[in-house]
Amino acid sequence: MTPEDIARLPYRPCVGVMLANTDGHVFVGQRLDNQANAWQMPQGGVDPGETARDAALRELWEETGITAHLVDIEAQTRETVRYDLPHDLVPKLWKGRFRGQEQTWFLMRFRGADADVNIATDHPEFSAWKWLAPEHLIDAIVPFKREVYAHVLEDFAAKL
Repeated sequence: MTPEDIARLPYRPCVGVMLANTDGHVFVGQRLDNQANAWQMPQGGVDPGETARDAALRELWEETGITAHLVDIEAQTRETVRYDLPHDLVPKLWKGRFRGQEQTWFLMRFRGADADVNIATDHPEFSAWKWLAPEHLIDAIVPFKREVYAHVLEDFAAKL
């Protein structure tokens, strides 16, 4: 795909979840499909007819095993946040239909215990997980998502 082809592609509608524990640390998972240091917060696409809130709760459950009764939704980003994939990844992801993602993020407070987290889901995305202090989040994330994560941290800073 040429850069011009990619520029014409739409963004994939998506949600992200910043899951914070009672200490204010944030859940991150090491991507199963990446051997490099590729930690991220739960995220995923919005299905047709699904609200962003419902998609966020579904993605949280699908990626972490955490159910809705174990979280309180405390905030939502003021606006959607976009990122572009590196050009070499565009043809490999989502059958080359999207240039990146347009995300609505939710801050959720985890009211459960670490034992309630189960990344060995039906379709696992993470090989490991941990709680990370917000000030260390940006450095742990793949470079092309760092601007999004900085925006999300800024939006949710007062509640962390």
